[in-house]
Amino acid sequence: MLQAFEPPLDMSQDVDGCKDPHLENFEHGHCHSEERNASSCQSASTSGRMCCSNHAEACPQEKSNIMSNPTTELQEVKSEQQHEPIFGSGAGEVENNNEIAECCSNDVADSNGNAFSSPHDWLDPSLLLNVPLVDVDKVRCIIRNIVRDWAAEGEKERNQCYKPILEELDAQFPNRSKESPPACLVPGAGLGRLALEISCLGFISQGNEFSYYMMICSSFILNHTETTGQWTIYPWIHSNCNSLSDNDQHRPVSIPDIHPASAGITEGFSMCGGDFVEVYNDSSQIGVWDAVVTCFFIDTAHNIIEYIEIISRILKEGGVWINFGPLLYHFADMYGQEDDMSIELSLEDVKKIAFHYGFELEKEQTIETTYTTNPRSMMQNHYHAAFWTMRKKRTTTT
Repeated sequence: MLQAFEPPLDMSQDVDGCKDPHLENFEHGHCHSEERNASSCQSASTSGRMCCSNHAEACPQEKSNIMSNPTTELQEVKSEQQHEPIFGSGAGEVENNNEIAECCSNDVADSNGNAFSSPHDWLDPSLLLNVPLVDVDKVRCIIRNIVRDWAAEGEKERNQCYKPILEELDAQFPNRSKESPPACLVPGAGLGRLALEISCLGFISQGNEFSYYMMICSSFILNHTETTGQWTIYPWIHSNCNSLSDNDQHRPVSIPDIHPASAGITEGFSMCGGDFVEVYNDSSQIGVWDAVVTCFFIDTAHNIIEYIEIISRILKEGGVWINFGPLLYHFADMYGQEDDMSIELSLEDVKKIAFHYGFELEKEQTIETTYTTNPRSMMQNHYHAAFWTMRKKRTTTT
């Protein structure tokens, strides 16, 4: 997967582990990592080269790319409809590939300053890299998310979480125009399956993701898949507890279960890298989106009130907010760190805040679901997730 990108990313600046409370082998059982520089170095170019920048600009709604970035990037995906690669640019627009080449130097170095003459020398098995255990946990976490989003084995969870969202979104926009599709934002898009499914429904869909690990993996699957079942992973190989048999622990899983470029995406599908607050708390985003879909996302906030305020601002009047997930606040147990503030509200108070910012509740129910759970494990963590549809009030004029 990493060979698809050059030069390699220096992940040494990531400060928080993949301690996603939603994960089964941790205290509870979605993979969240607080990579604070995720908006500053993202996404492969047409040649696979990573391009670095320090901006955190909002992503425009590009109409021709499958992966997009708030900094500087060009991305490609092979489409059945177009045999040539499809290109698109992020907010910090790049005029040509020469700028990308200039963005990062030709020589690559690891976090210890060791230089590699070739972009892929760092993958040489003889080169021993000191990988922190916290980063190993992040990779394990991502592998489980791959099963959830891109394997047949994850279909049950996707049906529990994504299917109700897709059905509701379809019902809310019954007369969608192919010439001018409604625009839907998916913050916390993870590995991109939900955003892609929304695009296939006939929406201009944009996923937003903060994690380096998620973005590398989603970019690889979305842009480098040539056929279904192209790769085999062993997602439960490190799970030594609650296994019914050795075969269950060692079983292979083929990915992806669909070919993304052949799925029937709507023109304009994109993925935007960066922190949700930094990227979308921008005047250019006010009243842009017809719908916002949040799935296992709002509890990733330091300040959930800020999330709700931004969602309200970026929605058009009459726009729809569909939410699915628990309130397992990710920073609830972070004590003594100034930048790890956590505001933890009850579901009742979350809805009151939403009403304050101009939302009206149209539908609400509780749905039982799991998150990246091994279906053959003796331990199954279940959530009673809140599922609602809210609509932003229209301004009345007299």
